[in-house]
Amino acid sequence: MKLLEHFKELSLHPNNTEELKGLILQLAVQGKLTVNWREANPDAEPATLLIEKIEAEKNKLIKEKRLKKNKKLDEIQESEKYFILPDSWSWVRLGNIGNIFNGDSVNKSVKKAKYTGLENGYPYIATKDVGYGFDKIDHHNGVRIPFNEPKFKVARKGTVLICSEGGSAGKKMGLLEEDCCFGNKLYALEQYGGIESLYILSFYGATSFSKAFQTKMTGIIGGISKNNFSSLLIPIPPLEEQKAIVEMVKQLFTEIEQLESLTKERIQLKESFVVSALNKLTEAENTQQEWNFLQQHFSSFLTEKKNIKSLRETILQLAVQGKLTEGWRVNNPNIEPASELLRRIEAEKQQLIAEKKIKKEKPLSAVGEDEMPYELPKGWVWCRIQDVCSKVTDGFHHTPKKQSNGVKYISATHIKDQGVIWDECLFIGQDEHNELFKKAKQGKGDVLIVNRGAGCGTPALVDIDEPFSFQNAALIGFNQSFVSPRYMNMFILKQRTEIMEYFTNGGAQPMLSNKMLKTLLFPFPPAEEQQAIVEKVNSLMALCDELEQQIETSNIQIEQLMQSCVAEALA
Repeated sequence: MKLLEHFKELSLHPNNTEELKGLILQLAVQGKLTVNWREANPDAEPATLLIEKIEAEKNKLIKEKRLKKNKKLDEIQESEKYFILPDSWSWVRLGNIGNIFNGDSVNKSVKKAKYTGLENGYPYIATKDVGYGFDKIDHHNGVRIPFNEPKFKVARKGTVLICSEGGSAGKKMGLLEEDCCFGNKLYALEQYGGIESLYILSFYGATSFSKAFQTKMTGIIGGISKNNFSSLLIPIPPLEEQKAIVEMVKQLFTEIEQLESLTKERIQLKESFVVSALNKLTEAENTQQEWNFLQQHFSSFLTEKKNIKSLRETILQLAVQGKLTEGWRVNNPNIEPASELLRRIEAEKQQLIAEKKIKKEKPLSAVGEDEMPYELPKGWVWCRIQDVCSKVTDGFHHTPKKQSNGVKYISATHIKDQGVIWDECLFIGQDEHNELFKKAKQGKGDVLIVNRGAGCGTPALVDIDEPFSFQNAALIGFNQSFVSPRYMNMFILKQRTEIMEYFTNGGAQPMLSNKMLKTLLFPFPPAEEQQAIVEKVNSLMALCDELEQQIETSNIQIEQLMQSCVAEALA
């Protein structure tokens, strides 16, 4: 059987836990977990004899007036049966193996005033106190019904409860560990003939029962009547085999939970290693040594997508700290420093102001030492976004009228980490576009930044060489001989969290003003080093893509294996 053959492999993936348990229950009630047991116990008393004993027990209780005689349930038709049973098993309707009854409702105010805080009495179980599958029922919720209270039904210890109404119908279920009163949206089944309670609970948790239960539900809220519930089929194994099934289910569930716990510990250890290694990378003086160490353990420790996300973030952090290009600087000692680039940028801006091509800006304060978040390499300089940009502007402050064709128009929803989604862009008229173009003339290589809403701070490169209009975004432009567009985009992407935290107005809709954007600190490397950084980041991000693909492939293989096990179980 594939499930048992690949059990440990499947259990090592936490997302499989609940599906695995459901699969075990389905196999259990089909008799597929106890094939070997039946071979070793060929003389076990068949279920037909157990059903005869149950019928005799019911008749005795009716004769003693301890049980009401119920309407006879219909004979079972072949078309109703969920699957083929082993020879020694039998199909029977739930109403024929025990007494089914629902509990009693209690007004909320009455419950609080009369039944809450009592020391003695039966625990009162409401739907909220019942979990899913084999979860324990909360017997100590603070509500008790006095032992002599006449109107309340009592379910005995060992009785299985199942929710009969609402969104939890057929899903919430559990085993009573003491005699209890319970709510009217729960059904109790007190079975006869010594049928194992945990076998009943196992059957309730099986896929085939869940499907049958759903087909019998009616009403707007969704519920199953007592008659419909009683008519549902249950496969009954010999009594001794029921015990074997229960033990096997408990054993497999215990193994799953132990493996799940070990898996969680393993994942936590991996995450701790990755976090520690990445922190060392950002803090180390010898980054290359730490990076070489981490690379040796990529395949062992970077097995979760969130770890790859952390790695990407660290790569960007190292990039803007100059730690990815330490070796490059050793091999290129005579490049023009960024301070000289800044002087050239300022001279160019003054020329553009004189030619009335850009407006004169109010000077910003120099970056003080107390503002600098970390020390930059020699040749770099801290400045502000305004210092390196020839324009910082934004798009429409109103929603333009869209049309079927015309000038491309994008909003914040089109600006993603991977770039602008031009295929989904809208269009506006030429005249309306021209009004925006006067103040926000854009060009290829400029950087768009979402400046309103949940995606505030998300950047994207302008990678088309044609006019377009935009809304809920800022646009920054610069001389691309001095500032690499990809380095700028990469820096904004890295700073997104800080932008959201420190540079946006609060409120329901975050907003990044042009004024705030202009003051953003910018670690400015020499022009040649910017390009080296971009190339290094691109190669490392490609490695991250490869690792993510490996994880995705592994997850797909596990999912396919799981579905194969499910198909085998239901065959």
